[in-house]
Parts: sequence; structure tokens; C-alpha cells
Amino acid sequence: MKESIDFITKTIPKNSTVILGVSGGPDSMCLLDLFIKLRKEYGYSIVVAHINHNLRDESNEEYEFVKKYSEANNVSFEGIKLGKFDTNSIENEAREKRYNFFEELLSKYNSEYLCLAHHGDDLVETILMRLTRGSTLEGYAGFNKISLRNNYKIIRPLIFYTKDEISEYLEKNNIEYRIDKSNYSKKYTRNRYRLDILPVLKKEDKNIHKKYLKFSEELNECNNFVRKEIINRYFDIVNDDKIDLEKLAKEDNFIVKKILNRYLLNIYDKDINLVESKHIDKIIDLINSPKPNAFISLPNNIYIEKSYKKLFVRDDSIKEDYKYELIDDVRINDFVIEIAGKTKQTDNFVCHLRKKDIKFPLYVRNRREGDFIETLHLNGKKKIKDLFIDKKIDLSERDLYPLVVDADDNILWVPGLKKSKYDRLKTDNYDIILRCTRRK
Repeated sequence: MKESIDFITKTIPKNSTVILGVSGGPDSMCLLDLFIKLRKEYGYSIVVAHINHNLRDESNEEYEFVKKYSEANNVSFEGIKLGKFDTNSIENEAREKRYNFFEELLSKYNSEYLCLAHHGDDLVETILMRLTRGSTLEGYAGFNKISLRNNYKIIRPLIFYTKDEISEYLEKNNIEYRIDKSNYSKKYTRNRYRLDILPVLKKEDKNIHKKYLKFSEELNECNNFVRKEIINRYFDIVNDDKIDLEKLAKEDNFIVKKILNRYLLNIYDKDINLVESKHIDKIIDLINSPKPNAFISLPNNIYIEKSYKKLFVRDDSIKEDYKYELIDDVRINDFVIEIAGKTKQTDNFVCHLRKKDIKFPLYVRNRREGDFIETLHLNGKKKIKDLFIDKKIDLSERDLYPLVVDADDNILWVPGLKKSKYDRLKTDNYDIILRCTRRK
């Protein structure tokens, strides 16, 4: 375990407090033993973090085993027993709860080092699984020896060794551990890679894990370079959480994918592992679609919408119909529609009406199916739906866009877009002025 020991002592300063994820299995017990042996010389304060997922009959016994082992070796023990899982994705939910627990302990003990027992075989399995499933450049690299997360580091000292080498260490040093029998069940994807594929690779080269480690490090170096380049372009292309498709179109296809990856990372954060290469391809198909307005769905009920030259996350919350009487003013989202005094404005943000032409009271409402506005031109009528298309109003805005109607539900004005035949500016024969402003 010389490589692991050298890595630990070079990475973690003396007298540091270290949180160790310890399940009681062979890998984590090996990791714990290494730190116990280094504690005297390097002054490490060790905190064992154990999570009882309550998914197996043996979970409670493993909890007690790790607790007693920690106490016998004068190591601080912190354990948590999880309740029932609420979602269909137990793996993702368990992972989230694990890291929440780890982060609580890092804060409690004022530590910036979390050590996990991932080893070389784990890295090979992870890379193979992601290559098969499809992922990003960063995803194909598996995981790092050192990962930065929030304000702490995740360190994986056993990445240099295989499962067999860890087992030999445990036997030689007479270290007790527990076996999770579910690791041998082929109903789990990772186990099939571990039991069926990895042995074949090891027959070709017993040190195959070191080749994969080199592969991972090369990809991570490449990814770090690409990340810097992407940052230089990203904030020119993405503004107010919207992607400028005209600017994006000028970039190389590889850069386009990286911009989209970063955009989704901002959306998904800790759930970014749900995003696969097929989802990026799906977004690119949306961008290239001849339709000016369209949207697609992604994992976790995320909707990406294309509206003319913009791409953004669609607000898919429930939009209720509204209808408000216009007495002094009505405020809808960023619109303010009011009864005004004199104004020199003549654009579509002002409407001039004559009381005898319309029926009171006036209302502000959103559109309804079949809505149209009567105009002085265009054969007298224009569908509101067609007007929104002509004016390139985002698909997500159309259902809430305000219309001014009278008591007979005649559409008098589409603020900022179109005046009806009821507007009397040109005849200078009006006694009501309505004005609209948009708050940015």
C-alpha cells in the first residue's frame, strides 16, 4: 500500500481532521487501517462516517461492527440510519443522503477532507459503464484521485490498487471486515461488469486498472483545458439564463456540446449524472429543427424550450387563466397597464379609445382559444395566435400575455403589439387613453 500511503501524506497535511466513509466492507476497512497506522506520525484526527441504508438484513449488524471497531481503535464514530426511500431511484436518493451526511460532518468537525475507498477496479467499472451508457468527456474519465466539491476535497487513496490486492492486505494484517452479499447479484449493472467483464480484461493485463487510471488522468487534463476555453465563451453566449442561438451557431460542434453540458450542469447541479449524451443530442436536434418554437423534456421534469433565436429552461408551472377589471391599473408579470392622462406616445404601447364605441367595464385577461383582434386592415381580423407568431413572442409567454377587452369580450388592444379598429388616434376623437409599460 506504499502508493496509497505516499498519496495520503502528500495530499493531506499533518494534524488534519479527516472524514472517512466506512461501510464495514473490505475496501473501507483497508482505508481505515491505513489512517490508523498513519495517525501517530502525522497527527491525523479520524472521524468514521457510517451510513446504514436499511436496505438489507445485515445493515444493523454492520453498523454495530463499524461502531465497535472505531471505539476499540479510539476513532470518532458518526453513524446515521436512513429511513424509507421515497423515490423510484433509490441509488440517486441514497447518494444524495450520503453526501448530505458527509457534508454535515465536514462542517461539524471543520474539515476539508473526505476520504472514500474507491479502488482501481471501481474506476475501470465506472469508465466501462459510462462508455456503454454514453456520457460526457468528464463522465468518461470516471472519477478523480482528488475531486473538488463545494469547499472540500474528496480523496480516493486506494485508486492505485485492485480489489484482490486490498484483500491480500487485509488477510496479511488480520483486519476484520463484512461482506455485502448483494455485490454478487447480477441483477445490478455494476456487478455484471465486475463479475463478467473485468476478469476478462485482467487476463489480458493484470495491471489493467493502471492503464485505465492513466486514461482517466489524460481525459481529466483535457477536460480541464476545455473547461477554461468554455468559460471564455460561455458568458458571451449565455445571458439571463438564455442561450443565444445565433452566437452558438458560430462555434465548432465540439464547443457547442460543451456549452450545452455546462448549461445543464447549472440546471441539474448534483443530479448532473442523470444527463447522458443522448440528451445533448436531443437538444441539438431541437436547435436544428426548422420549427421556430418547440420544446423537449429531459430527466427530472426539466423542459428545454427553443423560441426563435433563444434556448432556455421552460417554466412549466401551471398557468391559470386570469381576468381583472381595469379601474386604475392592472399589473401582470412585468406588464403594467393603466388608464393614463395626456401622452405624446403613438406607438403600440398606447391605445386611444372612445367611450361610446365600447362597453364597460374594461378587463385585462390572457388569451383564449380562438381569440382574434379586429383591425382596420388584413381583411378585418387577425388571430391572436398568428399575431404572437408574427411578433416572435416566446412560446412560454403566450398563455400569460395580457389582452385588453371590453364587457362584450371584444379585444381592444394587445399591449405593445397591436391596436384594434377601436383605436381612435388617427381621428383625434377619443376620451380614454390606456398606456402599457414593461418592467425589466
